[in-house]
Amino acid sequence: MKFILATKENMSEYFSEEGVVIPVTIVSAGPVTVTRVFEKSKDGYDSVQVGFGTQKKERITKGRAGAMKGAFYKNLKEFRLKPADKTTVKEGDVVDVSIFTAGDMVQISSTSKGKGFQGVVKRHGFAGGPRTHGQKHSEREAGSIGGGLRTHVPKGMRMAGRMGSDRITQKNLKVISVDKENNIMLIKGAIAGKRGSLIEIISR
Repeated sequence: MKFILATKENMSEYFSEEGVVIPVTIVSAGPVTVTRVFEKSKDGYDSVQVGFGTQKKERITKGRAGAMKGAFYKNLKEFRLKPADKTTVKEGDVVDVSIFTAGDMVQISSTSKGKGFQGVVKRHGFAGGPRTHGQKHSEREAGSIGGGLRTHVPKGMRMAGRMGSDRITQKNLKVISVDKENNIMLIKGAIAGKRGSLIEIISR
């Protein structure tokens, strides 16, 4: 199992040796430090905790600083381990982008952009009301929500509300290129989130 934390930089294009243009997302990956290894016999499950990025000492609580073993990481994340992976990871190990190679298929989890409170046209793709026949200020309204015979709103009714800021997991994304010197990875396609957002990258 390969894993690393990264931040999203921006999107670009990559030209392959055959001259094919590939849309890619540029991410700054690692290095991350293993701060703790959880074992099923003691903790109830097998996983590894890693620290990524740096943070000012004043912005970290005492409890969180203790979990970081005296270091000051900006992010702490856990990755679940399979039984075969337990022997290859130990506390204090440093994982960098060199564990990945071009052609690897990865799974990426990140937080999508927050859109705030949005109406049904943007949130659910509603068409809105007709543009003629006396329509004035209700082109983008949702319309009836009661359902005719009911005296209440049915569960699951699509309505206006908060949009975005969801945890998105994208599977089977391809690693196009790896720059070991600058800790840069190029991943095919678009990755959810804004610039600078935290990304979890896993390859099994």
